Formats: sequence, structure tokens, C-alpha cells
Amino acid sequence: MALTLHGTVSDNTVVLDRPRVQPIVVNGDMAVAQRGDQTGKTAESMTACDRFRFNIISLGTYSFTQSTDNPGIGFGNSLKIDVTTANASPGATANAYLSMQTEGRNLQGLLKGTSAAKTSTISYWIKSNKTGNYVAELWDRTNDRHVGKVVTISSANTWEKHICNFPADTSGALANTNARSVMISWAFDAGSNFTSGTLPTSWQARVDANRFVGTNLGLGDNTANEVLITGVQWEVGTFDANSIPAFQFEDGGASLARCQRYCVLYKASTTYTRYTHGIANSTTQGEGVIHLPVSMRAAPTLTTSGTANEFACGNGASLTVCNSIPIVGNGSTVNPCFQDIFFPVASGLTQSNAYALQGGNNTNTFLRFESEI
Repeated sequence: MALTLHGTVSDNTVVLDRPRVQPIVVNGDMAVAQRGDQTGKTAESMTACDRFRFNIISLGTYSFTQSTDNPGIGFGNSLKIDVTTANASPGATANAYLSMQTEGRNLQGLLKGTSAAKTSTISYWIKSNKTGNYVAELWDRTNDRHVGKVVTISSANTWEKHICNFPADTSGALANTNARSVMISWAFDAGSNFTSGTLPTSWQARVDANRFVGTNLGLGDNTANEVLITGVQWEVGTFDANSIPAFQFEDGGASLARCQRYCVLYKASTTYTRYTHGIANSTTQGEGVIHLPVSMRAAPTLTTSGTANEFACGNGASLTVCNSIPIVGNGSTVNPCFQDIFFPVASGLTQSNAYALQGGNNTNTFLRFESEI
């Protein structure tokens, strides 16, 4: 998306809406959902929508879906957080919050830790069946500093646009690397270990008791409860609802590619889907190379569907069922755009012959490479 220019040639004034071409937040419109719906979650988990994670400690059970409920104005999707098992009396250590984490190299425009540090603004659309307060937080994971803001959902079952202004921080420079840096959090429920202090309205060293002070939404107290969110954007500078730049929609290919830096999904589209071709390096193991569509943030881990017998080695004439799930080998850690993959069987392969790693007689198999922060 091109930058919007304001002003005229005659007065020699050109004002940019934002200082970078790509939005800081990846998939803020919740359009990419490689993992699909997630159910039965009782601990920290990636949600249905790429790049967004939900943190849960002893506060019920949740499902996450990519919903078509949205505020309009260009949005087609939202992330829906749904309570499926309630906890109306959370203990001191309990919490439930949505988060989005960012690499330090993408936040250098904040000039954090310098005398020229910038303010920033988080904007998004949110909807819930409940009214009440929650806390939006920035947590600098590099320097363990945080700042928060109490935000109010005023009308039940109504899309509201919320604007959160955060001050500059002249302490704690952000490393210009691919490591986890500043995390955005939205705390919808929490126990006293996170609410008994004083909310930091200016940047300070992280104290858990201060993190979510003022949160009273109580999302986890009833299975009827839900929160939906979309249109998440993070801008350098201080804006209100009238001045904040318009949400920066990316085309589908660009948005997917940015998500694939952190997660790449290969899913069966037919039975016996071929994932890669290679050779047998012994009578009990095939070896191939998966070429990833983008260079991932770091060498990824592999998650597969189901059990070992859902995968097989095929030679064009017969299939030999795997006796353990496929595993990754030594991919490049400098430019991790490919991964060796091994597919073990009990016996029966001919060493040095060609084989394919295939899914079984169903369309449920997948290989998911993850390099999340």
C-alpha cells in the first residue's frame, strides 16, 4: 500500500501518514488463519488467526476461531475468543490475555532507549457480549519494562474502535534482531497477582502485580462470554480516533508471506498427498527436502497431524507406512528457507532408491513448520 500524502506542491508541504511502508502488526485484519479453529485450550496457545497468541493460566477453557463477524469498512474477518469452560472465581495466579509479539528489527522506528524516543498508538476494533474494563499493555521483553492503559467496552455486542496512546521510553534500547521485543497484550481477566499493584502509565520495570490493574471484564466467568477483535494497527506517534491513519490493508499474497515467516502449513488436499520427494538413506528411513515459500525467522520446529501411521514412504508402486512421525533435520539457520525431513519406517526400503513422503488415505494430514517468537 502506498503512503498517503497530504498538502500541496504550492506550499511545499508533504506529510506522511506513517513512517514505514509495511504495517508493524502482521495480519491485523485477521485474514490469514493457517492453523484453523482451535478448541479446548487451557494453556498458552496460538489462536486461529496467525501471529496472535492467547495466554491462559488456571482461568477456564477457550476456543479460537476466525469469524466473519466484523465492523465492516473493509474488514472481512475477526478473531473470536470464546469461553467454553468458565471459572467465575479465578485464583491469584490466574490470567487470560491476548498477545501479539514483534521482532526488534521491526520496531526501530520507536527509537526506544534514546533521547529521541517516540510515542506510539495502538488502534483496533473490539466487540464483546460484556461491558467493563480491560488493560492494554506494551511489554518490552528485551529490557523487561512495561506500560499499560485501562480501556472500557461501553456497549455490549457492539463493535467499538479503541485507541490506546502510549508514552515514549528513553530507557531500554531494542536490539535490532529477529528476537522477541515488545509485546502487545489485552488482559480480559486476571487474578490478584496481576491486579493488586498500581498500573504503570509511564514506562517502568515490569512488576507482575501492576500489569493488569483495573481489569474487571471477567471474561472467564461464564460460557456465554466472548471477545472479537480485528483491525489491529500500531502507529508511531500520538493519534486520536480522528487523526489516526487508516488501517493499512495488505494484499493477500503479501500478508500470507509475512505470516509464513513464522508459520508455514502444508496440508493435504487429496488422499496420499505427496509432501516431498527424496531417497532412502537406509532400509528404515527416507530423507527429503522441504522448500519453504519464504525465509523463516529462524530454523523452524515441525508439528504434524495425527500419528505415525498417517504418513508413508511411496515409490510409485507401493506404500510403506511410517512407524514414527516425520522429523526435521539440519535446515539452514542463516537463511532458513529449506528443511531436511526424515520419514522413518520399520523396514522394507531399498537404500538409495527414490521415495516420496506421503500422507495416508485421508485428507487430514499436515506438516506445520513454526518459528514463532
